[in-house]
Amino acid sequence: MSSRTFPKVAVLMGGPSAEREVSLSSGQECAAALRDEGFEVVEIDAGADLVARLVALQPDVVFNALHGRWGEDGCVQGILEWMRLPYTHSGVLSSALAMDKERTKDIYRAAGLPVAASLLAEKSDVMAAHVMPPPYVVKPYNEGSSVGVYLVNEAANAPPMLSEDMPQTVMVEQFIPGRELTTTVMGDRALAVTDILTDGWYDYDAKYKVGGSRHVCPANLPPEIEAACLDFALRAHDALGCRGVSRTDFRWDETKGLDGLILLETNTQPGMTPTSLSPEQAQASGISFGQLCAWMVGDATCNR
Repeated sequence: MSSRTFPKVAVLMGGPSAEREVSLSSGQECAAALRDEGFEVVEIDAGADLVARLVALQPDVVFNALHGRWGEDGCVQGILEWMRLPYTHSGVLSSALAMDKERTKDIYRAAGLPVAASLLAEKSDVMAAHVMPPPYVVKPYNEGSSVGVYLVNEAANAPPMLSEDMPQTVMVEQFIPGRELTTTVMGDRALAVTDILTDGWYDYDAKYKVGGSRHVCPANLPPEIEAACLDFALRAHDALGCRGVSRTDFRWDETKGLDGLILLETNTQPGMTPTSLSPEQAQASGISFGQLCAWMVGDATCNR
């Protein structure tokens, strides 16, 4: 970072992934907040000319507001490392690990964190017969934001018919009933627990459309469950080697108490849209959206 009081920040957004529209919204919100905090900000829709644009711009810091593959899986992080540009969020290895849901579970297990039973299977096999007793969930093992998620109910007689957009290898995961909880980690601090309330499955629309879900933050939970969410999220963040801000999602079957709390995944670049969870949790912890974005710029680094 240069010696100027307010560094020049390039905000990366958009990109080619399935989560492009969410990323554009996140990037625009972050860029506006950083300008309000006094930073010089340039917005970049990350495409094939990204390196050339960064070379021409020579930013002090890159604020990575990309979501999904290419921008969140270690690829763009590798470019930024090669260019020696400090950037927000996690590094190459952590980003790649967290994007791969099955490898993430391996890390969780090694850290003693509870996970649901799952397996990787060929798409054709999943459509031919139940590869796991229902109820279960089928999803890509390297996408986020509930893109292409199928819930197979207990009463389902036939296996799911998956769309052509689904990859050839998918994750099949035991469905955990109960409440949807999530916790943001900011540096070495777990901020809060949010209870996500929906009328049905917490899918893409529930996450990103206004009114798609209701967030209760802080969640009304037994003290031991709240403490466990905070502890597990921080342990997951550390085990994966995350940096900056991450968010870990849980399911909690309250009929089983603490034994019913299961980690689903860790998002190394949580959404920063008007309906996103991490900004809400920061606000509940006394940190404004502008302060959160400014902290992330100050936390930016490379060579991790």
